[in-house]
Amino acid sequence: MTARKKSAASAEPRLQTSSQVNGREGAEPIKRTSGQLRSTDASLPVRRSPLARTGVRLAFLIPGAIALLAGLDAGLLLLGVAAPVTTDRLPDLHGPLMVFGFIGTVIALERAVAMRYWWGYLSPALLGVGGVLLLTGAPLRVGQWSLLLGCVVLPLIYIGVWRRQAMMAVALQALGAVMGVAATALWAVGVDVPYLVPSMAVFLILTIVGERVELARVVVITERAQRWVLVLALAFTGGALATLLWPDWGYPITGLALLAMVVWLLLYDVATRLVRASGLPRYIAACLLAGYFWLALAGGVWLVVGPVDSGPAYDAVLHAIFLGFTMSMIMAHAPVILPAVLRKPLPYRPILYLPVLLLNLSLVLRVIAGDGTDTPILVQWGGILNVVAVLLFVVLAAASVIIGVPAVVREPRITRHDADAATAGTVDAVSDVPPAMSNGGRA
Repeated sequence: MTARKKSAASAEPRLQTSSQVNGREGAEPIKRTSGQLRSTDASLPVRRSPLARTGVRLAFLIPGAIALLAGLDAGLLLLGVAAPVTTDRLPDLHGPLMVFGFIGTVIALERAVAMRYWWGYLSPALLGVGGVLLLTGAPLRVGQWSLLLGCVVLPLIYIGVWRRQAMMAVALQALGAVMGVAATALWAVGVDVPYLVPSMAVFLILTIVGERVELARVVVITERAQRWVLVLALAFTGGALATLLWPDWGYPITGLALLAMVVWLLLYDVATRLVRASGLPRYIAACLLAGYFWLALAGGVWLVVGPVDSGPAYDAVLHAIFLGFTMSMIMAHAPVILPAVLRKPLPYRPILYLPVLLLNLSLVLRVIAGDGTDTPILVQWGGILNVVAVLLFVVLAAASVIIGVPAVVREPRITRHDADAATAGTVDAVSDVPPAMSNGGRA
């Protein structure tokens, strides 16, 4: 009888709980059949939500793409060079368009996809629409409030994730999201953008650091190390808030906490191991380490110079964080995150190093040579090449999607832990990639 039961059990399709499939706990067990998702009761088929369709998710990204192009256009105007579009208020919108209209939309969509609740998509929708409204003839306040409401929904998404799986990584990302709410709220009531840069930086940096902390669990990371990164995140956040009231000591505290956080990342992030691998893992690691360099530079400027809201030091901090660090993170995780969101593979190809190299060289020209010596022409040319690097990455990424997965993919000799870390931009999001697309996330 026992043998018969074992035989019957082995013939059954293997069930996976949601924690196995999605990295979550508490959901009903499911099993996959050929091309369709069904419940354990075969008589109750589970239809895929319209929000899971590639076209629908792409629609959420289109406003973000518009914000990106408009933000780059505004950057050219601020450099004093010719730009395709010119409006009176566009240069003043450069920061909000890039941080909230573009990057915020991408972050919110990725989180909504991982959360899989329809209301989570309100965040990328409101952020995307808010970015577009800033570009129209509508009152500025309308776009600002749309961005604010989109940021308000984002912490609610993290609360839902926390209830499913309470982790330090989620707490860090939620803290960053709260600072996103604070930044957009203050901007909506009239605080100028230069004074909000530390708060905007906390929003993006803690979001990314949270994901890196999540991946650090692939290797050995102690509870003490996790407590330390929380302390640093709280110090970083507190310093950013202090810059609004007591800038003379708020900026140095923010810079010191940021430098300490970079040290933590270098000690525990798997990127320091993956850089010795090859293919996609090495590409991701190279982007990450370059981003950490620019993050450390920004922290050093805040620590040494103190309050910066204009001039070369301000330009250096702004673009070290939002281009050098944040854009490097986007380039690193795009081959993993975009397939998870759009359900279309973005295969890694060595040519993706080209925009990464151009971005970093152009930042050396702009930030170190230009801002460091207060030479406007170097800042201008570095800024132009910054725009070229970002657009080149968009073009190459789109071309890689169109061309598709290479017929033969050479597997690098890396450990299983390294492969897991490289293929997981975020545990929840990657689980949404169909099996046929997993090749795009493995080197």
